[in-house]
Amino acid sequence: MDTEPTQPERDEAAALDVYSQVVTTVAAQILPSVAAVAVRTSRGAGAGSAVTFTDDGFLLTSAHVVEGAAGGTATFGDGAEAAFDVVGRDPLSDLAVLRVRNPGAAPAPLGDADRLKIGQLVVAVGNPMGLAGSVTAGVVSGLGRSLPAREGRAIRLIDDVIQTDAALNPGNSGGALVDSSGHVIGINTAVAGYGLGLAVPINRNTRQIIGDLIRDGRVRRAWLGVAGVPVPLPPQVTDRTGQHSGLRVVEVVPGSPAGVAGIYLGDILLTAGGQQIQNVQALQRLMLGPAIGNRLPVTLLRRGAYVDVVTVPAELSTR
Repeated sequence: MDTEPTQPERDEAAALDVYSQVVTTVAAQILPSVAAVAVRTSRGAGAGSAVTFTDDGFLLTSAHVVEGAAGGTATFGDGAEAAFDVVGRDPLSDLAVLRVRNPGAAPAPLGDADRLKIGQLVVAVGNPMGLAGSVTAGVVSGLGRSLPAREGRAIRLIDDVIQTDAALNPGNSGGALVDSSGHVIGINTAVAGYGLGLAVPINRNTRQIIGDLIRDGRVRRAWLGVAGVPVPLPPQVTDRTGQHSGLRVVEVVPGSPAGVAGIYLGDILLTAGGQQIQNVQALQRLMLGPAIGNRLPVTLLRRGAYVDVVTVPAELSTR
């Protein structure tokens, strides 16, 4: 004998229907912009995903997808194929920009990952395991994660990485992580384990990197020559500044911009360029091209006293 569904069952069905509508709407919007990319290098063939983000054929992908390649082939959901050139890649953010020679795919709008909240619905679109146009959905399960990246001798943390439980598999790298409004808020970059995926965020910093890649084919980074660890600040400093932690200097490279400016071991960096420095990532955010050769005021704490110095960051060499 059939029974009428209870109110909780009706509410659950309605919620699932809304969830499905969001996912299907986002998928229909983004799928035409996502391509499967194939490259061939001296190490062999490689594959991944990429997402179109401009009308004139620029695509965004992961740097490791096109490592060692100057170009390749992009295949879109409608079966159209186009050769592409690698415009520029930046291993230290794991981002790369491609450009197809016969643009035609609609661009996907870029969003702002800095507005994400834990638990928010996200949709991953890519080409895992060679399965073109695959869509998975999940939630933002963590924010502010860090992912180490290396280029030559340079090691950098990709900061503010998005953690999601949307299923990701090999081939998803370079694909889009999209919010419920259809904006690309991340580029899927790694599968860290079962039920755990990571994506490089689209935000103010990565937009700067993308712009540099389009314009120059590379990203210029600044360098101070210090290494530090976060430490809590004394209560009297917190009361005065509202800042709870700083970056204690544990290494200063001789002859570096920091050394020349008079930053010493044991100093605690409080601010740089007027921005609070509470961790390594906060300092890294300032170390992009515009900082090179320009004065960067730094306030630090030295044996309980506030000290102001002026640094002039140099260009980082990855060789």
